[in-house]
Amino acid sequence: MTRLHGASCPHCSGMGLLGSIGLGVAAGVAAAAGVMLGRKAVSTAQVGRGHPLKHRLLDAAAGAMQRKYPLEAMSTYLNGFHFYADDMGRQVEATHFCIHLQHDLHQCVIFDSNRPDARLIGIEYIISEERFRSLPAAEKRLWHSHHYEVRSGTLMAPGIPELAEHAYFKDLVTTYGKTFHTWQVDRDDFPYGIPQLMMGFTGDGQVDPAMVAARDGRLGVSSEQRRRQREDIPMPGPVPGANAWESGRTVQTRLEEMDLKNQAPRR
Repeated sequence: MTRLHGASCPHCSGMGLLGSIGLGVAAGVAAAAGVMLGRKAVSTAQVGRGHPLKHRLLDAAAGAMQRKYPLEAMSTYLNGFHFYADDMGRQVEATHFCIHLQHDLHQCVIFDSNRPDARLIGIEYIISEERFRSLPAAEKRLWHSHHYEVRSGTLMAPGIPELAEHAYFKDLVTTYGKTFHTWQVDRDDFPYGIPQLMMGFTGDGQVDPAMVAARDGRLGVSSEQRRRQREDIPMPGPVPGANAWESGRTVQTRLEEMDLKNQAPRR
């Protein structure tokens, strides 16, 4: 995550931190910094494909030397599935990286994979049941419960011991998430359009089994095994107002043209 190519690409404009350093020096700095920090170097072929070698080397050097504290603090890696709030037929695998920001609030960035060249596709906020209960009715319509995702085994934390994962999800099962995807990767290879509200699954037969099987095979995990291991986790009833799509009516974002307020006077 710390070596993802920046959206504004200051290096491509020639104004990056190492923009004045030659190719050989940049490569040497990247290698030396990687050794000093004990980090595994990311191949320049893995990220920034299509960019000149100079830019990829500069990005690698900056990635090794610059600390990204918000990213480094995102210690939890979760993998699950979302669907567009207005179309359950559009389902997307979601790779989350989260930080427990407050006792009742997590914040996550979402990618389409856990590869160095992963695409940033959205964000999710996760809150406690107590916080969710306090929300206005209109706000609750934007949130989904996590009870089924946890108990079904479709939401998981790959790579950590089962006992630790079990304890984590025992707490997460009562939480609620608000998710927006900013890149419709199921349709386009570019982040067109506006953020779309996403939802989570609440029952068997909703998520595409082929998508789950593909994820399980790729990560070397078993959703069915996770389901069995989590049978002792109490299944809470969702608080009314969450999972609004279950009523057959839902909400979704759209563009609306309007007048500009507080416009500065023209000179």
